[in-house]
Amino acid sequence: MALYRLGGIAALFEAAVYIFGFVVFLGVLGGTGLDTDAARLAYLAETKALTQFANIIIYVAFGAALVVLVTALHTRLQAASPALSKVAAAFGVIWAGIVITSGMVANIGIDMVLTASEASTERAMAIWQSTTVVQEGLGGGVEVVGGLWLLLLSIAGWRGAQLSKGLHALGMVIGACGVLTLIPAISEIGAAVFGLGQILWFLWVGVALLRIPDIPQAA
Repeated sequence: MALYRLGGIAALFEAAVYIFGFVVFLGVLGGTGLDTDAARLAYLAETKALTQFANIIIYVAFGAALVVLVTALHTRLQAASPALSKVAAAFGVIWAGIVITSGMVANIGIDMVLTASEASTERAMAIWQSTTVVQEGLGGGVEVVGGLWLLLLSIAGWRGAQLSKGLHALGMVIGACGVLTLIPAISEIGAAVFGLGQILWFLWVGVALLRIPDIPQAA
């Protein structure tokens, strides 16, 4: 299958993953009335299979598809804006690696927490807190790497008149919101705009890539 078509499918998949993540973690796995550590651990054990499956989709599969999308967009933009497109692609690949790593840390952490809970609730919660810190540090709370990728590639696309001006303008706004999550006072707002905005952006770029003529394939 041609690269642009693969990139378009990957982008639509990314949008679907975002929606899946919101539904699963805010709806199905919201968890209410968990007022004690014992209750939280029991709920984690009860929902372990679904949580780990969701982490594989939301982090590992998302990151893998992101590599495809980064490659497709770099191929599209490099002729018109080679230097900036290359820098953007580097940030995109780094973000994909961070996302995949974050998912693996989360799933390994769940196993370690539940194993430790058999002997000590306090130790289990300490591991849970440590795992959460690592995962948040990798990008769960700060979206600067993903924001830089989206901001730079949107600037490259705007300068090179690639795809749509509206798409690139949206990308610059959403990317800037991701970068602004570095500022603690507005981190939560920036992350919310970045996450919700990316659903629209992934849908738009997916359709755009599927509509353009694809690159010739080597024999």
